[in-house]
Amino acid sequence: MIRLPIGVYVEKGVDWLTIHWSSFFVGIKVGIESIIDGFEFIYIGIPFVIMLVLIAALAYVTAGKRTAIFSVAGCLIIKSIELWEMTMSTFALVTTATLIALLIGIPLGIWMSRSDRLNKIMRPVLDFMQTMPAFVYLIPAVYFFDLGPVPGAVATIIFAMPPIVRLTSLGIRQVPADVVEASRSFGATPKQMLFKVQIPLAMPTILAGLNQTIMLSLSMVVISAMIGSGGLGDVVLKGISQMKVGDGFEGGLAVVILAMILDRITQSIGKSKKAKG
Repeated sequence: MIRLPIGVYVEKGVDWLTIHWSSFFVGIKVGIESIIDGFEFIYIGIPFVIMLVLIAALAYVTAGKRTAIFSVAGCLIIKSIELWEMTMSTFALVTTATLIALLIGIPLGIWMSRSDRLNKIMRPVLDFMQTMPAFVYLIPAVYFFDLGPVPGAVATIIFAMPPIVRLTSLGIRQVPADVVEASRSFGATPKQMLFKVQIPLAMPTILAGLNQTIMLSLSMVVISAMIGSGGLGDVVLKGISQMKVGDGFEGGLAVVILAMILDRITQSIGKSKKAKG
């Protein structure tokens, strides 16, 4: 059996991109780094008490009293183990990755819902993005963006984007045909039909995609710490490398608390949208 030199071609492609597209990657690095630093400056700059009140209020409005109490208790636990700033750094990275994934994923999902050809092309691409081991994304990311939070964010975006793309396309495709025909019969333009009929009806499904994207972003925290992204992943990684079980557990606990708070809030927003629909 002849061995296909796929790895050789991939390495040559990465080397070519690194040499000829270096300015492009530098521009992306500066842009993403600025966004991460901006979110981190805001999250860490807000006093803990004010941030606690904001999180509690958001949780109460979206998910109710129990989630608000859990969110407050979780934040107090994180503060008590002195990992609040690390948590906010991780939250800044997750916010950046999720925001960029949404800016790319939602328009792409809309396009896929309107084009069967693109849908057939993108399905295996999304399968590849989601099933490829996350560690593999770190290698070219480091080549293009060096060490630091930016390659971690890029790898996170690639890994976490498929759910929002898939569920945006699915949600729009599942809008009842009779509703679409009714809006068309009333003279709605394609743009009006998309923004006033299809997207509002598909919003619960799109929000489910948002939830999955956030959860996948958080699952990359420890992995991206291997290339210097910092935050809670760095705490867990040091606990593993130095055999400090307690430190690693505390870092993991903070990740779990952050994930549960974000999960409850985004799920509740999706349920409320579905109930209104």
